[in-house]
Amino acid sequence: MAKVYLGTKYPRNPAKTLWVMMPIYKALRLFGKTILHRPVTILYPYEKMWMPENYRGRPGLRFDKCVACGMCVKMCPTSCIKLVDTEDSTGQKVKRPQINVGRCAMCGYCAEYCPIDAMTVTPEFELAEYTREDLIYGPKRLAYNPTAKMEIHIEQTLMSDIANGNPERRVSPFKIDRPVLIESKCISCKRCEKACPVNAIKMVEHGVNEKGRPILYPEVNNDTCICCENCVEDCPKDALYIKEVL
Repeated sequence: MAKVYLGTKYPRNPAKTLWVMMPIYKALRLFGKTILHRPVTILYPYEKMWMPENYRGRPGLRFDKCVACGMCVKMCPTSCIKLVDTEDSTGQKVKRPQINVGRCAMCGYCAEYCPIDAMTVTPEFELAEYTREDLIYGPKRLAYNPTAKMEIHIEQTLMSDIANGNPERRVSPFKIDRPVLIESKCISCKRCEKACPVNAIKMVEHGVNEKGRPILYPEVNNDTCICCENCVEDCPKDALYIKEVL
């Protein structure tokens, strides 16, 4: 009795059950479109798709251009970069970045925040290895000869330019922001001079103190400074800070 009641009050609609045929219909329609044309797939790895030059693959390094400022280490979100000791072309010991590609997110932050464009992105993405140790790329293995499109420049529009009616102007913060000294906090320890990777800081004498010792204050060469903030981080008394140009 219940079956008769349900069948009369709620009659079956055959159209509602045809949705199960939609995947089969779409597959047959795609088959009909491509049967007379070449396949949409490629025979990888014998055939490879074209990759643009600015594709964010594994990071690349310009070995001779790097100054070991450590910006890539600080900006890496996965902490896969560290500075290691190696030898340059003259045999001298220098520090250069080493990357654990197995942990790398391919975000390109290291290339974006590099103040001298020593780090770049590369179109290389086939990085499979048999062991985890093989995924650690040293400075020599990271070396790559990039093009201009592989560089990532961080640029911004200043509020002053917008107020002056020039909103299209773009500047790099590494070229305009500079460290500023608070003389009352400086103890003339010279750690900022030692920490600068480009030798942009020189200690200059400004008189003597009550004990007869010379008072040394750091002076920054704005032409060679790359605003890596190493001097600010190494200052034991927080006598240096980065002044942003707005």
